[in-house]
Formats: sequence, structure tokens, C-alpha cells
Amino acid sequence: MDADDGGLAFLPLGGTGEIGMNLNLYRLGEAGRARWLAVDCGIGFGGSEHPEVEVMMPDPGFIADRRDSLVGLVITHAHEDHIGAVAWLWPQLQCPVYATPFAAAVLRRKLGEVGLVNKVRVNVIPPGGTIDLAPFRLRFIRMAHSIPEAQALVIDTPLGTILHTGDWKLDPHPLVGPPTDEAALAELGAKGVLALVCDSTNAMVEGHSGSERDVRRVLAALIRGLSGRVAVTCFASNVARMESIALAAHDAGRSVALVGRSLRNMDAAARECGYLKGLPPFLGEDDIDDVPDENLVILVTGSQGEPRSALARIAQDNHPRVSLGEGDTVIFSSRVIPGNERAIGQVQDALVRRGVRLMTDRDHMIHVSGHPARDELRKLYGLVKPRFAIPVHGEWRHMSAHAELAQEAGATAFLLEDGDIISLAPNNPGIVDSAPVGRMVLDGNRIVPMNGGVMAARRRMLFNGMIVASLAIDRNGAVLGRPKISAPGLLDVDDAEADRVADELHDLVEDLPSGLRRDDAALVEAAKTALRRALGRRIGKRPMVDVHVIRV
Repeated sequence: MDADDGGLAFLPLGGTGEIGMNLNLYRLGEAGRARWLAVDCGIGFGGSEHPEVEVMMPDPGFIADRRDSLVGLVITHAHEDHIGAVAWLWPQLQCPVYATPFAAAVLRRKLGEVGLVNKVRVNVIPPGGTIDLAPFRLRFIRMAHSIPEAQALVIDTPLGTILHTGDWKLDPHPLVGPPTDEAALAELGAKGVLALVCDSTNAMVEGHSGSERDVRRVLAALIRGLSGRVAVTCFASNVARMESIALAAHDAGRSVALVGRSLRNMDAAARECGYLKGLPPFLGEDDIDDVPDENLVILVTGSQGEPRSALARIAQDNHPRVSLGEGDTVIFSSRVIPGNERAIGQVQDALVRRGVRLMTDRDHMIHVSGHPARDELRKLYGLVKPRFAIPVHGEWRHMSAHAELAQEAGATAFLLEDGDIISLAPNNPGIVDSAPVGRMVLDGNRIVPMNGGVMAARRRMLFNGMIVASLAIDRNGAVLGRPKISAPGLLDVDDAEADRVADELHDLVEDLPSGLRRDDAALVEAAKTALRRALGRRIGKRPMVDVHVIRV
């Protein structure tokens, strides 16, 4: 079956079988005239699995080839793994974007950074609002999460209704914004839901995810009892947590300073949309030294040990404005994202070495997840009563646990991976086709394929290094002097081995046939081969090799 055949279908290009890089597609329409709807467009991070990569995102090539049939991109909420790739991938999509006021405020700042703010049409939809993107009729349902205005998306079609949850939880006291609209979910379930496409992040966690109100209470008690400087690091997007920290600081007679660009951007977006309005403006980094240690709380980025984050620089004592030491405390009001354990440990070790006291969620109730644990998933299935369940937003172990729970609740569950096209109606559901998928990498200010030549060379250089040789050759092909060798990461500048490699390269080139030495292209390839052999014999490495020939 062709990917554009008629009917109602779901296709994840990212975020299924992995956490992050969410990009989901829905198809509806008659064969040959199908229309596509995109939901979310986010980034992921390289981490220890891909040390050569900082930011990656799904390859949108499949839908970019069909952008004339793409009716729009709907954003469920403003987390990076759902919104972070829009500014980079929109030029390939060229479609209108729909988001709540808060997500739109965050997105406009991202678009401004890449010069697209006046090119992308961002349509602002109120929480709980409706969108008509024929042939799709869409409606938001308010969901609690760890960021304001998270929305589930109801997709009404003549072939059935789909509920795409986005990220969510059941928190009766989310503190910023209303709780999940359980009445709307129950009403939707009573009308009949064909399929539930649902968050799987915490599907292996029994019980309940916990409430932000409990975190607020504990943070207030902890900060009130501390002396010295207090620094708190959390996910920058958690506006409720920012408010809790500010209120706890005020209760303890302390002012709050923001350190880190992402926190400043989130503060600006939140205040623009009417959040944090009861709080005085935060101090900036330049104000910190004017406040006595006992009267200061520093809210700082870097909870995941990011090497260039503000907290990492503070831990290494090379931040230009902030220092921490003996008698100070750092509170990690966050969880450890899998893969970041070592980076976080290194930052924490550096802080402890400086005499800083640490507090984490292992010791205190200072963080709750924004994703549903198993009891919350069970309740959702009881409210919505879907015929079919499609776990997304998780790795395979999370989605498998979610599928088992869904089947216990009476739904038929389907396990997909990125690229699978599942037909949901009008016939029996099942995977009917696949689409090409891949990953793109943000490399500076450009996008390159994860599996392309640039990143392949980067990986090879990362593990095997690179060596560059420059040869001066006269018109007759004679080598003039000793070749110049540069091998950062392989050989030190004053390493005698570099001279021996240069001498061996000189002799190998001199031994080449004279006709070959007069042909620049042939000489470069032969010299590369000779250089690889010389390096292999002497240091047992197979680095990237480049040779420059200068004709004299």
C-alpha cells in the first residue's frame, strides 16, 4: 500500500522507541488526495551515546516531500523535545503553526534567534480551544504537566476520534495552570474514542507521579533552614518550580537571581503570558555580589550536567559572575535523565570538592515527574476507554509496559517504531507501510544528516584523530625539504614521532613513479595512502588523513 493511500493513519517520524525528537503525522482523505497533519517538532540531545553531537532532530524529509498536502503543525506544549526543532525544520515544512499563548511566546524567541520570526505564521490558540484544519477538526484539552498550558489534542474525523495526549500527568495541585480536565476526558470517552496515542515515559513506574504542591512545601522548609549562599537548579521550563523557589526564598528573607539564558527566556515568556505576576522581577547575574550570602538564592541552569551550563562553570570556578564554596548549598530540584549520570556526577563531585553541600531527590522530596505513572495511566484509560492504544514517547521497555497496561484496560495495543505507518480506519487497524526516517544534527548554525559524511568524519576524528601533511613539490616531482605534519590529538608538536612520520612520508613519496608525482590528484591520493601506512605502523591508529600539495 502506498503511504498516501486514503483512510486514517498515524506515522511517527520521531519520538517513538526513543525519548525526545517528537514529530508525529496523521493522514486523512481519499486515496490520491490525502492530507497530512503534523503534531510537535522537537529535538533530542547526543549525550554519552553520541558524544560528537550536541543537538539532534528527526529527519522531516518524508513530510517535506508532501508539504503541499500538509495542513499545519500543532504544538502540544513548549518543552524542547516537542517544540525545539521548529525553528530549524520549518523551512522544509513551510506550513502554518498552531500553539497556545505560552508555547507561542517560547517559539517566537526561538524563531527570532534564527531570523524567522516574521516568516513563520504562528497561530495562537487558547488552552481548550479548537482548530479547523480540513479535513481534520481539532480541539485542545487542558492537561497538567511540568510546563504551563500542556494540551492533549482531540482529532475528530469522519472515521473516528483520536486522542493524542502529548505529555501529561494527573496532579490535583499543579500550582501554575489548572489540573488535567478529567471531565472533558470522560465526556470524550463517553462519545467514543477510536485510538489513544499516549505518553509512555513513566509506564514502568508504579503508583502516582506526585504533586508540585508537595515539592513547594519541602523546598520552603529546606531553604528556610540553610545558611550561606543557596543555589537551586531545575529544568528551566518548569515555571511552577521557579515560582516555588521564589516563594521559598521570599519566605526565608532571600532574593532570587537567575543565572543562565534558558531561565531568563522562560521567565520572560511566562511573564508575557501572565504567569509569575505575583513575583517581583528576578535579579540578574550582575546583581549577585551586591546581596549578602544569607539573603540570596541563585536559580541556575545545568541540572543535567551540561558541560557549558552555568552550574558546570560554577563547579569548575570559571564562571565570570558566580562562585560557590564552603558553607554554600546546591539543591538539585530535578531528576537524572538516563544517559546524563556521569555528567551530573562530575559536576556534583566538583562542587563537593569546593566544600559545597548537595541536596538531591534521593534525599528530599524536591522533584516530581511531569509524566504519568501507572495509576494515572490506568485512570486515563478508564476515562477515555479507547478501542486502540498506541504507546509513544518512550523507549521500547516503556512502550511495552504501557501496551500491557492498555490491554489490561481493554484496549488493543500496537507497538510501533519511528517510520511505521499504521492504518486506523476504515478497515481493521495494522501497520500497512513504512516511511524513511533518520536523524539530523544541528552543527553550529546548519543542519546535517546524522549518517552523512560530515558526522561520519567527525566520529572518526573523535576516536582516531586527524593528521594533515603539507608537501612542497617542484615541477619534476621532487620533494623539497621535510613534509610538514600536523596531528592534534595524535602527536604533540614537539613529539619526535612526528619527525619520523614526516621523514617516512618523504621517502615514500620520493619512491613513487616520476609520472605520478607530476599529477597533483594522483600524488595526493598516493601520499594519503603512504601517510596512513606510516601512522598505522608507528602508532597503531587509522586517523582521518589529508594531504596538501604545494607546487614550487
